[in-house]
Amino acid sequence: MEKVKPSRKKASKESSSIADAYKQHLLLHGTPPASVYKFCVDLGIKENDFYNEYGSFEAIDREIWKQYITSTVQRLTADETFADFTAREKLLTFYFALAEVLKADRSYILLCAQSLKQPVSLPGFLKDFKIAFDAFIADLMREGLEKKEIAQRPFLDKTYPTLFWLHLNLVLMYWKEDTSKSFEQTDAFIEKSVNLAFELIGKGALDSAIDMMKFLYQSKQRA
Repeated sequence: MEKVKPSRKKASKESSSIADAYKQHLLLHGTPPASVYKFCVDLGIKENDFYNEYGSFEAIDREIWKQYITSTVQRLTADETFADFTAREKLLTFYFALAEVLKADRSYILLCAQSLKQPVSLPGFLKDFKIAFDAFIADLMREGLEKKEIAQRPFLDKTYPTLFWLHLNLVLMYWKEDTSKSFEQTDAFIEKSVNLAFELIGKGALDSAIDMMKFLYQSKQRA
């Protein structure tokens, strides 16, 4: 007999209730539940119901963090005017929108962010978050290169996605420490740092510096 799979709608509802209950436990106790079994007993569901949706508690964290990116991107791209923005404007809008999403879950974010000690670290819960962010940035960089908003530099332009990932980590760490009203300082940090980033990857000062270094190197070789 063919196995009947639960509908997507039902599965999504079950997944959401499990994630919400897990997040509430984490916020109230400061640590994940002692075990999946105890968590399911407290929630009043069968252990099998949990594993139909998630393989572990970390998988819940990964899904929650991934949704921060995917929901932000979906909301922005649903607005027809977003398509007309420059790459710089799109990234600024993305960061401001993401900051609003994170603000609504700040207590949970701060609890998770305790393991964010330095920009190069990648805790397990951020893996899907990074994949979703990398996909967004890759599209943004490709569009920026096509429209000449971003300078095409052999080898160097391949590092842009990695640099923007490090930049996002810096934004998160800055936001984590920000105590200003409505996180105004984080907004200022985002605007100034994104503008600086596009000044560097655009056709301008960096190219002049590279041309000068090439000139000096070639002059030295001819001497």
